[in-house]
Amino acid sequence: MPQLRIREAAEFLAVSDDTVRRLIELGTLTETVDGAGRKTVDGYELALYARSRAATAIAPGGGSSSARNRFAGIVTSIQTDAVMAQVELQCGPFRVVSLMSAEAVRDLGLELGSVAVAVIKSTNVIVETTQSVR
Repeated sequence: MPQLRIREAAEFLAVSDDTVRRLIELGTLTETVDGAGRKTVDGYELALYARSRAATAIAPGGGSSSARNRFAGIVTSIQTDAVMAQVELQCGPFRVVSLMSAEAVRDLGLELGSVAVAVIKSTNVIVETTQSVR
């Protein structure tokens, strides 16, 4: 199983190193030590914890949707021309950019500071890793 250092675990959970240490003290996560003597947590255990804490963005108007990749955020930039628009949302630590019609921006009433939900539906998702391919 992959082992993650405390700092790495904290980054993936978007919390402080101290919070991860408290999760270890509470028994929520199990501390191990790697070959260099550094404190680590099990990657799979961390993934299960992260998944249990994941929140689904609420659909506008309280409706529901089949889309699972939903990120609530704040509109931080809108660039429009006569036909198209580029809208940027800050969704927690993630920047999400959407290209849509200028008409859609007007119809949705989007403006800087608006709260919106980015719904990502794609058949092509690229996954990268820092580990070398064997």
